[in-house]
Amino acid sequence: MLEGLDPEQRAVATALHGPVCVLAGAGTGKTRAITHRIAYGVRAGILQPSGVLAVTFTNRAAGEMRGRLRQLGAAGVQARTFHSAALRQLQYFWPKAVGGSLPRIIDRKIPIVADAAAACRIRLDRNELRDVTAEIEWSKVTQTVPADYAAAAAKTGREAPRDPAEIAQLYAAYEDLKRDRAVIDFEDVLLLTVGILQDRHDIAAEVRSQYRHFVVDEYQDVSPLQQRLLELWLGDRDSLCVVGDASQTIYSFTGATPDHLLDFRIRHPGATVVKLVRDYRSSPQVVRLANGLLAQARGRAADHRLELVSQRDPGPEPLYTEYADEPTEAEGAARRIRDLLAAGLPPAEIAVLFRTNSQSEIYEQALADAGIPYQLRGAERFFDRPEVRKAGIALRGAARFGANDSLLDGAVDLPSQVRAVLSGEGWTSTPPAGSGAVRERWESLAALVNLAQDFAAARPDATLADLVTELDERANAQHAPTVQGVTLASLHSAKGLEWDAVFVVGVAEGMMPITYAKTDEQIEEERRLLYVGVTRAREHLHISWALSRSPGGRPGRRPSRFLDGLRPGSSGAQGRAAAAGIGGIERGFSTIGTAAVPRRADRTPARCRVCGRTLSDAGEMKLMRCDGCPSDMDEGLYERLRAWRTVQAHRSGQPAFCVFTDRTLVAIAEAVPEDAGELTRIPGVGVRKLNRYGADVLAICAGQDLAEEDRDD
Repeated sequence: MLEGLDPEQRAVATALHGPVCVLAGAGTGKTRAITHRIAYGVRAGILQPSGVLAVTFTNRAAGEMRGRLRQLGAAGVQARTFHSAALRQLQYFWPKAVGGSLPRIIDRKIPIVADAAAACRIRLDRNELRDVTAEIEWSKVTQTVPADYAAAAAKTGREAPRDPAEIAQLYAAYEDLKRDRAVIDFEDVLLLTVGILQDRHDIAAEVRSQYRHFVVDEYQDVSPLQQRLLELWLGDRDSLCVVGDASQTIYSFTGATPDHLLDFRIRHPGATVVKLVRDYRSSPQVVRLANGLLAQARGRAADHRLELVSQRDPGPEPLYTEYADEPTEAEGAARRIRDLLAAGLPPAEIAVLFRTNSQSEIYEQALADAGIPYQLRGAERFFDRPEVRKAGIALRGAARFGANDSLLDGAVDLPSQVRAVLSGEGWTSTPPAGSGAVRERWESLAALVNLAQDFAAARPDATLADLVTELDERANAQHAPTVQGVTLASLHSAKGLEWDAVFVVGVAEGMMPITYAKTDEQIEEERRLLYVGVTRAREHLHISWALSRSPGGRPGRRPSRFLDGLRPGSSGAQGRAAAAGIGGIERGFSTIGTAAVPRRADRTPARCRVCGRTLSDAGEMKLMRCDGCPSDMDEGLYERLRAWRTVQAHRSGQPAFCVFTDRTLVAIAEAVPEDAGELTRIPGVGVRKLNRYGADVLAICAGQDLAEEDRDD
């Protein structure tokens, strides 16, 4: 049982008496340590398998723990989530404690919350229903009753999605409706179990006689309600082992708090405390950056941070890449991913992590364009989201009946038309305060507004109908079924997972930390969220940000403050860390054959190559000439390019414009580039398309016939 454990893990495994607190950093083998501890105790005859209850927070983690315990010969140990363990006890003791059958547990709270809103004459849309439901859940896990909600929310600095008095009223009405209908919810399982154990000492004694030793994983995520249940399970005993890392507390919005972990030695003065700092997951380069992030942290959790020590061989330095705009950033990530795939890395070992689910669309598009399979974790695909589908229906209706739609009165161009239509779906010019479903819905609609602005900039004459067609084509192109692929995930949903290569994208002020993180503690939780993202990487780590949202936009963004003193060229409190060799900044380049092709970096004013006038129109900028200036396009070359594009579009199953737009083909036929350097200077020919199509385009421009298999049948 002890072979193969490092000294600290061995100390955990052999600490079988009294309270034990394991402070385990990311990738330090905590699950290995605690499962070997349980199995060693069983083999030594100190622990009885049926008397051990190991609890964690997800069914996946509990299943993994059960599997490991079976392999180690401790199959009789119970490994469950808090809710699963409580439900089992509640079902068993309900007839004895209350009588009759346990009330039905509802799958969804929202229908009852909607009925409560109707009873209170408060109108809530679907997303407000989700946010109010989340507030009710938070109240229950923090043991806050309806009358105390407003005060509790104010004390914790919680931004309520509605007036706190209204939420308290809805919360009370929701509880009344549940009682009337004889149903209970997910949180009631814990609350009722706590109530029975508090009121019925005979039942509490029976539970304690069954379970004599407890192990709690991810202890930094315990809510006050879960902590109270644990205390009732324990009674006056101290046979408890907890495992956690305050630096990975990222779920405070659900009621989780690291205080129970940090106060463990206060509640148990004689506790054995073991720190696991040997990181077996990540390379020294990744670990150095992770340590640097926490070295700048402030607050109570930061005071208890762990300094990780990598046990792996050296790997590549983290790459920091600055891009001009978000589409270029997504394109750059897709290009690097394609290089990793070409080098033999399986797609399932690569992840792209972002702060909000609304960021997924641009990466879904970039990976789909590059022909890279992907899977979206923890969120619906962008065009499958209900608010996006509903917005598409509204835009389609406005395109069909726009002349008779009063919403479009005064809307003089395509972007203003889209803003007018989506305002009826909940979009506003300023985002709603706080996080939650309402904010996520707004961000999805804002992404459509931004897409419309970019589309109009590229096609000034485009109509609302053209945009609807564009949205349909994008949706169809992105939804090819995939079984195995690159993971796209939010930083929150990446917790507990790991990959060989991780791309943490959008690491700019306003997104990391997020704009609505105002207090010091909220800012520090954002830092911990980035720390979690960084520590998901085993070997390859790419961190990137964009200076503007869209091509040609004002480059007003700056890299996240969390990278100050860590990324090369930055100054800050941790400048010494950068000097120690963290990372290497790269502006992004690609190759065709052996020729390095630098990306366009600093934008200079575009001028017409015929008359010299400064260009501002997106279409003219793509052609590098005024629409009124004469064209010297090679008509024959243009037709050959169009025929070639048709073949490529047919093969990829995408619209022709996804290969190159008409204007880009015109620009190529006018410039007749002779090498990759000249080709990449043409707007619309990014690195991704240069790598994919550059050789063909240059061959066509040189008058060469492509191979027979490249011709259209």
